[in-house]
Amino acid sequence: MYKGIFDSHAHYDDERFDEDREELLLRLNNDGVVGIINCGTTAESSRFSVKLAEKYPFIYAACGIHPNDADKIKSGDFAIVTDLMKNKKVVAVGEIGLDYHYDIVPRDVQINLFEKQLNAAQYLDKPVIVHNRDSHNDILKLVKKYKPRGVLHCYSGSAEMAKEILKLDMYLGFGGAVTFKKAKKAIEVIKITPIERILIETDCPYMTPEPFRGKRNDSSYIQYAAQKIAEIKNIPVQDVIRITAKNTKDLFEIEL
Repeated sequence: MYKGIFDSHAHYDDERFDEDREELLLRLNNDGVVGIINCGTTAESSRFSVKLAEKYPFIYAACGIHPNDADKIKSGDFAIVTDLMKNKKVVAVGEIGLDYHYDIVPRDVQINLFEKQLNAAQYLDKPVIVHNRDSHNDILKLVKKYKPRGVLHCYSGSAEMAKEILKLDMYLGFGGAVTFKKAKKAIEVIKITPIERILIETDCPYMTPEPFRGKRNDSSYIQYAAQKIAEIKNIPVQDVIRITAKNTKDLFEIEL
């Protein structure tokens, strides 16, 4: 059993955890998970994330509006989220970014919201957790413009883009996707990324690693991403867990 695991990106506010959330979180904490960052995607889920963080000492919150929800914002939602960002257990602005995979929200609407939240992060001096799906060029352009502290979670870009992100002193997040058969690009990125710039995550309940794809993901499965990174880097798994936990605590200014 691995100890000292810090899951840098989770969604325990998801309804798939409604039946056993408290039992699961307490078990995870007892089984080696020392920290979890729960990421909001709407005003409602950001509020839920803060409630989780206030209830459980090992949980921290990120508050933000996801790009796929950018056209569903009601009057007052942005003000609610920015106010939540001021809570002492909120360690980041997120999950924010761009998503061009389905193009369900006009790109200009996504970009406008992303920039507003990047500005909020600057004003509040908080790091950002960035969602990027098939929007590499615009993400790179905007992080170069604003130069935030933060992480590109579930990194899916090229090795060339990763080098540009690393020049900005940002981090790259990796989870269950690195165990997939088609993870060649991620493997190449991990090879060229210093372990001191890597965070590990689950994005649970999504992105469950092999050999458990199709099941609900949770922080106990993060070990499989750590094992794959350890294999690529040729270092012990516990070292991957220890170093990435330190990276997470350093980026989000968390003291355990």
